[in-house]
Amino acid sequence: MTRLVSVIVPCRNERAHIGAFCASAAAQALPPGWALEVLVADGLSDDGTREALQELAARDARLRIIDNPGRIVSSGLNRALAAARGEVIVRMDVHTTYAADYVAQCLAALERSGADNVGGPWHAVGDTPTQRAVAAAFQSRWLAGGARSRDLAYEGPVDTVYLGCWPRASLERFGGFDETLVRNQDDEHNLRITRGGGRVWQSAAIRSSYRPRGRVAQVFRQYLQYGYWKPFVMRKHGQPAALRHLVPGAFVLVLALLLLAALLGAPAWPALGLAGVYAAAVLAASLAVAAGSEWKLLPRLPAVIAAYHFGYGIGSLLGWADVLRGTRAGRGRFARLTR
Repeated sequence: MTRLVSVIVPCRNERAHIGAFCASAAAQALPPGWALEVLVADGLSDDGTREALQELAARDARLRIIDNPGRIVSSGLNRALAAARGEVIVRMDVHTTYAADYVAQCLAALERSGADNVGGPWHAVGDTPTQRAVAAAFQSRWLAGGARSRDLAYEGPVDTVYLGCWPRASLERFGGFDETLVRNQDDEHNLRITRGGGRVWQSAAIRSSYRPRGRVAQVFRQYLQYGYWKPFVMRKHGQPAALRHLVPGAFVLVLALLLLAALLGAPAWPALGLAGVYAAAVLAASLAVAAGSEWKLLPRLPAVIAAYHFGYGIGSLLGWADVLRGTRAGRGRFARLTR
């Protein structure tokens, strides 16, 4: 009897990328006895994505379009999950390139590990010089903070994993995705699994490459959202913050207070000193990243690294402010999915 695996992917306004993604998903080489369906949850796209999906679905019965009126990742995932028929669910992303055996390796890792969620490492690659600088900084320990999800060689249990693959029974046990979270819904879901006695597993054999944002301003906005939503996850689970989550916000707060004090008449040297130390640290990090990737990226790296740090730091301060005030829903400007 044929067994079914369901690929789910949320999208909105991805006309330039949806065709290549669907072709990549349809070309997955599955183990004998397995069949594939692909469910794309479209968040009311208005750039031609919906029409492109309809043309593709007319040619391939394995592709189904799901409406996502919530227009965010978590609601799209839940709509696709509700419609999925597979005994195994694999999440994909439109801006990621997958090895031909990606789904097959997910299935193998599930069987080998017995985990409730499996996935591969988060591997960023770029095309343009700025995008390559963003990708190189992303893979660096200066940005990853020791996160195993960016270790391309690691195999074993983790706290969270890129994208994910679940047996249907695990999703029935732990539930779907929290639709109050615009970002960090995957981290929260994995936290729910591990705190509920389940296991999350990373396999180096599950290979994919993620295309990050191509402009520094986009990186800043992305990490502003990541930083903002992290405190809401911590509040929900009473989770203590890891050091790597606290440092950017603490730095931004201290620097802002020192600058304010200087404007009010206090000596300016503490603010200038902290800014100088940070600039030296960013330069050192940029040199280290360039040495491990491409030296010609060096001029772009300081701005990229600062965008990561300040975006996450400012976002986390705004998030903690709303959490401490007891705000239930996030700020409106953080409630839209953007690239």
